[in-house]
Amino acid sequence: MSSEPTERPPQSPCRRQCCLDEHDQCLGCGRTLQEILDWGTADNARRRLICQAAEQRLQQRRQAR
Repeated sequence: MSSEPTERPPQSPCRRQCCLDEHDQCLGCGRTLQEILDWGTADNARRRLICQAAEQRLQQRRQAR
């Protein structure tokens, strides 16, 4: 039995405000449609990358206003 702690999976960034824009990006969480579809089977590393990219998209959207 391994003594290494089990890595907790990142929480979904979903905010239950789902609406895709013309680029298939969710206005609520910032993920692309493909990232939303991939989330269920993505490993922890991929989920962290998805969260980072989604947050960057949301920040860009805020700055563009």
